[in-house]
Amino acid sequence: MCRHGVRQMRTAWADGPEFVTQCPIRPGHSYTYRFKIQGQEGTLWWHAHSSWLRATVYGALIIRPRPGESYPFPKPKRETPLLLGEWWDANPIDVVRQATRTGATPNVSNAYSINGQPGDLYNCSKKDTIIVPVKSGETNLLRIINSALNQQLFFKIAKHKLTVVGADASYVKPFNTSIIMLGPGQTTDVLITADQPPAKYYIAARAYASAQGAPFDNTTTTAILKYKTTPCPTKCTSTKPVMPSLPAFNDTATATAFTKSLKSPRKVEVPTEIDENLFITVGLGLNNCPHGARRRNCQGPNGTRFTASMNNVSFVLPSNFSLLQAHQKRIPGVFTTDFPANPPKKFDYTGNVSRSLWQPARGTKVYRLKYGARVQIVLQGTSIFTAENHPIHLHGYDFYILAEGFGNFNPKRDTAKFNLINPPLRNTASVPVGGWTVIRFVADNPGIWLMHCHLDVHITWGLAMAFLVENGVGKLQTLEPPPADLPRC
Repeated sequence: MCRHGVRQMRTAWADGPEFVTQCPIRPGHSYTYRFKIQGQEGTLWWHAHSSWLRATVYGALIIRPRPGESYPFPKPKRETPLLLGEWWDANPIDVVRQATRTGATPNVSNAYSINGQPGDLYNCSKKDTIIVPVKSGETNLLRIINSALNQQLFFKIAKHKLTVVGADASYVKPFNTSIIMLGPGQTTDVLITADQPPAKYYIAARAYASAQGAPFDNTTTTAILKYKTTPCPTKCTSTKPVMPSLPAFNDTATATAFTKSLKSPRKVEVPTEIDENLFITVGLGLNNCPHGARRRNCQGPNGTRFTASMNNVSFVLPSNFSLLQAHQKRIPGVFTTDFPANPPKKFDYTGNVSRSLWQPARGTKVYRLKYGARVQIVLQGTSIFTAENHPIHLHGYDFYILAEGFGNFNPKRDTAKFNLINPPLRNTASVPVGGWTVIRFVADNPGIWLMHCHLDVHITWGLAMAFLVENGVGKLQTLEPPPADLPRC
């Protein structure tokens, strides 16, 4: 069970991803996650981190100011978490198992949801649409979480402006917008003032689908913002709420404008001297059908199997030990520390990529970092098979997003675009479709920490790697011992 985005120092055993920091909790057994939250305020969330279980196993994790302290904005009258989810008319585990068996893409979801309900645009849930009550004139705080499994989402409320005040449990410089975009794993806190004529207004979310030609769930989930003073005619149910105009599913310009608007509220200390400068490609691939395999097991394009990788390494989870356990007990043969700091071969990452580069190597490779290392990572999307927006999440850390852009990252040209004054602090970065994102952080949390695409179909295919952060000096810079109830493999 993962506490997504919690900056838990020295307690990697409580991070949650299976076979990374722990083995799965066996049926009938339990495990108590012990961790301390420090230096964070805002909205995070928790979810299962085993196969596709998080499709239905998730919830909000809200960190409020300490007693006696306050928000850096006027206290809202009320707070409402809104968790955006994804629903299949099937067992999600069966969906991913079928895709793994066939090598094809998994079936897309049948609906999106808000707080577990798809809304009244779907026949199955018209009676159970979520209602968010407001009073005229009051300002409320909405905590929006994209807990969907495989889809970035646009979010909008009809006729109302949103003031963005936080993202990923870090405050941001407030700005007004009518639309937000969240990748899976990302959270956004917004203030909304009930300043419209009393009525009912749809809260709506639909897909931002950046992969050209790829199938996606093209439905819209809704909740209802309902003014408490809304006049009720004889047949209340016949009064349709006002519907917002949502962006087109492929509106990359709107998605980019939103992510580029996020900034820290004040000047921050960004690492300027870099000890580890990594360039990591992120993207899809196609494996040739294995010798002797049946055609039904190779139903990707032209008889292939879908895969994904970082720096041409398709990540393979161990099955007998967790990575952290193997590191702590020095168990050989579980992983290697030779994850490449750069792509093994340079190429035109977002151009017409040679088919010889479409098939990555498989491996359980981590990258070793010394305690206190100042790290910069260029996350470079590729156009192998298709370009796509990738929400890249780093466990155990927040990082500053210095810049993003389209095409291939060019250090001579693009370094000048870095925001070293007030970049946003996040735990999940949206790497633009056919583009790049640059992040920086200090490796001050010992342990093994997964970095992966938060589209679960992509992590299933291997779009992940892990950092091994060494202990520093003394107890406060050293990974705590494993707890007594750590699940056994």
